[in-house]
Amino acid sequence: MRKTVFLGTVAAASMVAGIGMADTLADVKARGELNCGVNTGLAGFAAPDANGNWTGFDVAICKAVAAAVLGDPSKVKYVPTTGQTRFTALSSGEVDVLARNSTWTFSRDTDLRLDFVGVNYYDGQGFMVRKDLGVTSAKELEGATICIQTGTTTELNLADYFRANNMNYQPVNIDSNAEGEQQYMAGACDAYTTDASGLAATRAAFADPENHIILPEIISKEPLGPAVRHGDSNWGDIVRWTLYALIAAEEYGITSKNIEELAKSSQNPEVQRLLGTTDNLGAMIGLDAEWAKRAILASGNYGEIFAANIGEQTPIGLARGLNAQWTQGGLMYAMPFR
Repeated sequence: MRKTVFLGTVAAASMVAGIGMADTLADVKARGELNCGVNTGLAGFAAPDANGNWTGFDVAICKAVAAAVLGDPSKVKYVPTTGQTRFTALSSGEVDVLARNSTWTFSRDTDLRLDFVGVNYYDGQGFMVRKDLGVTSAKELEGATICIQTGTTTELNLADYFRANNMNYQPVNIDSNAEGEQQYMAGACDAYTTDASGLAATRAAFADPENHIILPEIISKEPLGPAVRHGDSNWGDIVRWTLYALIAAEEYGITSKNIEELAKSSQNPEVQRLLGTTDNLGAMIGLDAEWAKRAILASGNYGEIFAANIGEQTPIGLARGLNAQWTQGGLMYAMPFR
């Protein structure tokens, strides 16, 4: 989900926070723990188990950054944030990085004074309905009641889509995905709309997922990725290149299982630089030579993370699609390590 309201308030908080928070790396090292903003609970992306251990596609970013910076992927404090609180949590300094299904937009990058360091999931807004509703296309939702989080770009996209198709709908306003799921399951709305990945994750948690379908229409572009505050470019570089390390590792065939062997034997100069056997790129961002190696070991490369948490063999069941490597027809493309 994507919030675009109260921009001035969050922007002001960001400017105040920026005065005393220009060295996030030093703060994280002194604290000995990474404060990572995550979802309050979305299956496959970020959710705690019965013992309070967080796992998921976005959680893997938190672990990778902690491993790169602190040498230990477990040194993370997970801070659950809602659609309304996530950007304030980042701007105020409550969290060091936000890894929470957030869309990179113009206003967030400028007015909110946030820096999105990259895209870890290319998404788009969709619709979910009960199979027995007999609907096979979003264009058949004339007059439908639709659960929608207010104050989000999801809300704006929905209004634009229905207006463009000369259709009417009745919004059912909700504040969180959990409330949306409850309202939808209670029959308060005919359809639920949010990011398609979020719909898949929500459906996977149902007792009867086979009785709910995600309609084929994707009505928006939603590039999701981790974000940091404006004003600390070195910290932004650390989070950005940690993400790129995971993506590049998949491209070059580096996995959590063969990484030690490749660190010793690979003759590929890019792999040598990535794993710290030559050139010590880490020194350029205040880290040691093996920062990227540790980041990859934390949860595996990008492909391993995708497959383990949200891939086709999981209950979420997402295909790689646009999130395949650029060499496989997708958009995942890491900048060069040189």
